[in-house]
Amino acid sequence: MTVPTGAQRLLAYLSLHREGAHRRSAAEQLWPDCTYRRAAANLRTALCQGRRLGSAPAIDSSDHILVLAPSLSVDFHDACDAAHHLAAGESIVPDGDELVSRLGQALLPGWDDEWLVLERERWDQLRLYGLEALAQRFQTEGRNLSALQASLAAASIDPYRETPHRIAVEVHLAEGNVACAVKRYQEYRRLLQLELKVAPSPRLTRLIRDLTRT
Repeated sequence: MTVPTGAQRLLAYLSLHREGAHRRSAAEQLWPDCTYRRAAANLRTALCQGRRLGSAPAIDSSDHILVLAPSLSVDFHDACDAAHHLAAGESIVPDGDELVSRLGQALLPGWDDEWLVLERERWDQLRLYGLEALAQRFQTEGRNLSALQASLAAASIDPYRETPHRIAVEVHLAEGNVACAVKRYQEYRRLLQLELKVAPSPRLTRLIRDLTRT
C-alpha cells in the first residue's frame, strides 16, 4: 500500500470539509500523534507541496482558514449531493446506473488515518440511503437489473440491514425467479441468526412464506 503524501492527505481532508477548516484543526486531525509544533510544520510542508500540484494553487488560505480552491471540481461532492437528493425523494439524478457505481465505492480505501473513521461512517450511511432509494426507484420503473445491482451494493455496505435484501427478494419475485428469492431470504435469515440471534421482519418473511410451504 502506498502511503499518501502530506499534500494528498490535506487535499482529501479539505475535500471532505467543503466549508473549509482552521489550520490548527487540520494540523491536529491530520497528524494526531505529533506535537502541535511538529503538526504545524507538517501542514506547512503539505501546503507547499499542494501549490506545486498544478498550474494554479489547489488550496486557498484566509484568516487561518484553509479551503479547496473554487476552480477544483470534486466528484465526491457530486455523489454526496446526489445521494442527499435521492434520500429526500427528489428526482433529479440524471444517470442512476452510473451513480450506483459511484455510491458503491468506499471512502479512501487503504488509508488508515484516524480522522477518516467518522467520515467513512457518515459516507456509508449517506450512500446506503442513496442506494436504497435508487433501488426502489429502479424497481418502480421496472428496471429489475438496475434495482438488483443497487440493492446488492447497499447490502454490501451493511449486510444486516433488511431493506436492500427485501428489495432484492421483491425483484426476484417480480421476475418469477422464485428460487432466487427464497435463496436470498434464507441466506439473510442465516446471517441474522448466526450473528445476531434475531429473525427477519414479518414483512420480509411474508413475501416468501407461502412459497416455502409444502
